[in-house]
Amino acid sequence: MSDKARSHVVDTVLQPEGLRDTASLLASRICHDLISPIGAISNGMELLMMSGLPPSPELSLIEESIANANARVRLFRLAFGVASGGQRMARGDIVKLLSDCYGTGRIQVIWEPTSDVSRMEAKIALLAVLCLEVTLPAGGKIVLRCDRGQWQMQAYGSKIRFDPATWNLLINPAPDASGLQPSQVQFILLRDALAQLGKTALAGHSDSAVSLRYEF
Repeated sequence: MSDKARSHVVDTVLQPEGLRDTASLLASRICHDLISPIGAISNGMELLMMSGLPPSPELSLIEESIANANARVRLFRLAFGVASGGQRMARGDIVKLLSDCYGTGRIQVIWEPTSDVSRMEAKIALLAVLCLEVTLPAGGKIVLRCDRGQWQMQAYGSKIRFDPATWNLLINPAPDASGLQPSQVQFILLRDALAQLGKTALAGHSDSAVSLRYEF
């Protein structure tokens, strides 16, 4: 292979768009493969209960952990996985997913949009939820609203953790991500998902709230 041809291959492989698509495919694959064993464990627990095994705090903890793991994997699959343009998400499915993920935790998530949304729109909104939840270390409430493509989200809590350097990732096209933690990857993914649409997100905060808005 000539140097010119080799350079073309390397450039093609390392295109940011290609890397993002590969990351989304990888996330979809991992979440898909995890769902099956989690479902099998859940089914096994149901069989144990049907066999007459008496309820106990230990079994309740296992059941709760299985349900939480199932819900988080479904959330991650939607937020981190591939989102085709023609796919739609029913409002009821999103509300149920958020209830399964956050219904028993310290953070309450309220989805106010009344209509169905595209899969890409849901993906971006859930990435935003994952960004906002890190601002509520002591728990609180996240409210999502949408008016004719204008998305507005607020996180409310008694204690707010807002790291300007992390939130700057949303608007900086070439941030220094050397200190980025795995738990913060949603900030770059949200920025990139909006960039594909030619959009950016704006964030602000006070002592008791964090706001995030963008146009879809």
